[in-house]
Amino acid sequence: MEVKPFKAFRFNRSVVGDVGKCIAPPYDVISDDERDNLCRKSKYNIVHITKGKVTASDHGQDNQYTRAAAYFQTWITEGALKEDDKDTIYGYVQDFEINGTAFQRLSFIALARLEDFGKVVRPHEQVFEKPMLDRLNLERATAARFGLVFMLYEDPQGIADKAIAKAATREPLVDFVDEQGVRHRLYAIAAEDEIEAVEAMMRDKSCIIADGHHRYTTGLKYMRESGNPKAKYQMIAFTNTLQAGLVVLATHRLVGGIAGFRRLEFIARLEDNFRLMQFTFSKDAKEQSKQSMLAAMRSLHEQDKTAFGIYTGDRSFYVAALKDRSLMAAAAPDKSDAWRALDVSVLQKLVLEGLLGLNEEKMGNPDCVEYVKDVPNAIDAMIEQIDAGRKQVAFFTNPVKMRQLTEVTDAGERMPHKSTYFYPKMYTGLTIQKL
Repeated sequence: MEVKPFKAFRFNRSVVGDVGKCIAPPYDVISDDERDNLCRKSKYNIVHITKGKVTASDHGQDNQYTRAAAYFQTWITEGALKEDDKDTIYGYVQDFEINGTAFQRLSFIALARLEDFGKVVRPHEQVFEKPMLDRLNLERATAARFGLVFMLYEDPQGIADKAIAKAATREPLVDFVDEQGVRHRLYAIAAEDEIEAVEAMMRDKSCIIADGHHRYTTGLKYMRESGNPKAKYQMIAFTNTLQAGLVVLATHRLVGGIAGFRRLEFIARLEDNFRLMQFTFSKDAKEQSKQSMLAAMRSLHEQDKTAFGIYTGDRSFYVAALKDRSLMAAAAPDKSDAWRALDVSVLQKLVLEGLLGLNEEKMGNPDCVEYVKDVPNAIDAMIEQIDAGRKQVAFFTNPVKMRQLTEVTDAGERMPHKSTYFYPKMYTGLTIQKL
């Protein structure tokens, strides 16, 4: 993987004031209400560009993309966005907690030469045409890249991690805490010897895209259609897989809108292929039963068993453990053993498709299947949806292990939709690549 430093455009504190009010989560995790809140924080918030409002009067010459381009050019003219004067690799430090345990994730932001998917760059998620076209239209209008592609590499020597840690002893370029309590800090790594060491370390690396598959695919398409030599390099945040701060959380499934669904019949049909553990509860013991289910799921996951949790609202939680892995060989004969061993693969092929009859279109329709990130209180919110009758069945999954991610991508395959949730998200607006 060829990487190099660059002169990023960044928010200018002397014009915008608090830079933290100009930064935003990735566009695809921002709701309309959250976008409005971010817009109110600052007239310079990056969400004005990355997730502009769509209006009924939009047309070819006035739409969210043309307005994004106008914002971008105006902010540069006003000095709100200013280009750094020296080629730099940027150290990105994120401090966060999960269930009371503190973590720190170190990443470096650099330009990387775009490569077709293969040995050097390995995707692990599917790419869909609609969101890819949205990002492509934005890139066409602005000739810039705003969001970070999040990529993983392995380096036992921790060469970049040491350079980031050294930079973190100096004054940060940006330092802010987001609404989830995650602290984001950006540092400059400009010393020639440190830059050269990172470049040399990355030359023989094969990397996995953790997040930003649509942004990377957009980069490839724009590079080919524009002919712009600068577009051959993409702004990417790289993280060493061997650090403790690389955390992968689960993404659960909440299902509804299934005609003729009967919960007890569904549970009975599951027993053909799964060994079921049932955790019944009275009104006062629901929380204890839920915790017992989650503990059983974790225990099976640690034993490399395929299992997931279920709730249908019948005063019971269940854990379903696959009886025979050969069932997946029949259900997905064109996939590798690594792909077939994933909890989410088993859930998709044998349950969502096999028992509930959901096709690819329905699994991409949020009215049928909602993909719920394992943030605090997410599981309780899913249970509430079932109890209120708004959804029919909740499936709780274990997080994908890094070993599984590597094995699937080594086989040249992609995981089912929404298999991984890397926490925390890489924020947008820390650095901007102008083409």
